[in-house]
This record gives sequence, C-alpha cells and structure tokens, in this order.
Amino acid sequence: MSIWEVILAFVVVVLMLVALLANVLVLMCFLYSADIRKQVPGLFILNLTFCNLLMTVSNMPLTLAGIIFKSQPGGDQICHIVGFLETFLTTNSMLSMAALSIDRWIAVVFPLSYHSKMRYRDAALILSYTWLHSVSFPIVAASLSWVGFHHLYASCTLYNKRPEDRTQFVIFTGVFHTLSFLLSLIVLCFTYLKVLKVARFHCKRIDVITMQTLVLLVDIHPSVRERCLEEQKRRRQRATKKISTFIGTFILCFAPYVITRLVELSSVVHINSHWGIISKCLAYSKVVSDPFVYSLLRHQYKKTWKDIINKILKRSSINSSALTSESHNRNILQLNE
Repeated sequence: MSIWEVILAFVVVVLMLVALLANVLVLMCFLYSADIRKQVPGLFILNLTFCNLLMTVSNMPLTLAGIIFKSQPGGDQICHIVGFLETFLTTNSMLSMAALSIDRWIAVVFPLSYHSKMRYRDAALILSYTWLHSVSFPIVAASLSWVGFHHLYASCTLYNKRPEDRTQFVIFTGVFHTLSFLLSLIVLCFTYLKVLKVARFHCKRIDVITMQTLVLLVDIHPSVRERCLEEQKRRRQRATKKISTFIGTFILCFAPYVITRLVELSSVVHINSHWGIISKCLAYSKVVSDPFVYSLLRHQYKKTWKDIINKILKRSSINSSALTSESHNRNILQLNE
C-alpha cells in the first residue's frame, strides 16, 4: 500500500467509527425521548439515521477492504447486494434531507396551518414515496447487471462492464443523478431560501422594536445597549449560518462524487483512482455530518443525550457505591470471624 492508500484507509476507519457513534446516539435519543417521537420531523430523522447506520455497517467496511486489498471484497453476490444498498441508501438519504427541508418550510412559512398540513399520515406518505423512488433505480440497475465492484472508487456501486450497454448506462446514470441529487438540491435551495426570507423579515421587525426601545430608554447603561446590538447581529447571522450549513454540507459532500460519476462517463477524461476514492469518502462524510447538522446540535437532542449520559453515570455511580459498601461489610464480617 502507498502512503495515499494508508491515509485514505485511515480516513475511512475514522469516518466509520464517528458515524456509528453519532448515529447510534441519535437513535438512542429518539427511543429515550417521548417528545422527539411525537414530532413529525422525528420520522424523517429516524429514516435518515437508519440509512446512515446501514451505510456505515455495510458499504464502508467493504470500501475499506477494497482500498486495502485493491480488489473486490467477498463474492459477486455480496458485492451486488452492497451495491444495491449503496444506490438505495444514498438516494433515500438525499430525499430524506429534502423532506426535512419541506417540513421546515411549512413550519416557518405556514405556522398556523402546519399541524394540518404536516401530520404523521402526511409524513408517512412522503416516506413511502422516498422508499419507492429510492428502490426503483437499484432494481433497474440490478436487473440489467449494472452493479459491481468499481476499482475507481474501491467499492461496490453502479458499474457497467459491457461496452455494448454504454449508451443505455449513460442515460440511466444521468436520469438517476438528476432525480436524486439535483432534485433534492433544488428542493433544499427553494425551501431553505424561503425560510431564510421569512427569518430575515422577522429579524427586521425585532430590530425595529429593539431600536425604538433603546431610543426611548435614555438612561440605559452603555453595556446593556451594546449587548442588545450584539444580540441583534447574532440573530441576523444565526438563520443564515444554519441554512448555509444545510445546503453547504449537501453540496460539499455529494457534488464531487456525483460530478466524478458523470465525468467518468466520458471516455476522453481520465480520473485518478485516488480522487475517485476521495470523492467517495466525501460522500461518506455526509453520514458523519448528518447526526450533528440535523439532530445532536439542536437544543432538544443535546438535552436528551445529556440526560442519557447523566442517567448512565448516576446508575454506574450507584452500582459502584453499592459494591463498595458490600465489600466493606464483607471485610467487617471476615474480621469478626
């Protein structure tokens, strides 16, 4: 193995460990908190977490083996199953992010009618569509034998080995990425920009009220005035940062891999194998970032996982104190004997 391959293998291992820990923590929060389970977005986050966990335990280990051994890990049947899952899970994850953005758009732009527009039944219908949409492409690819081990990405994925099917495979790949990556990106941009517009409008209203209050309060201390102005600035930046994170991580993680897949279809451009694996690692990094972007950094999830950790620590401390007292009593009995 070259130094590049060692580095890439190490990166995949780190991504696997962090993704497994973070997504399991999100799942624990969902199971622990009744409030999270009651919320409609919790269904979308649960579906996204399920996809991320399955990707972590099925696709990433085989990619790691592909990098180390430079060949197909396991037999053809295993590779076909993993390649099928890779196509399904990637598409499902993208559509789940789009569904979360639609939920936020309805909640912010139509707050009074949110509970009538986005119910559990509506969320279940959206999830049913994401599963149907996501499973259709890998079924077509598997039926046409367009799934296999691709050396450029060191992973089992969409791959055409027959030159006579090149035109059909090019059309299929273009349609697949258009209806998965591009469609999800358009939905994300449309919904979150609408949310940002509403957030900025409310910030302006709050800023006007704040400035009027500061003008009226002549005797207010300068430090209090400065804190109010700083809070104004942070409020304006908060929504922009969040929405930039949602859209930015999606583009940063998926766009290099999708563009590489499309450029690869051209026989003129040669793609370096190291770049192919790097683009694949960037796509895998979305599995790591999703738990933090959509769940763990939110107040409700932070409170929940802190409660879980405190409960575990409290239980372990109680058990350890019980064991200590039991040992102490046993020693006293032995001395009395």
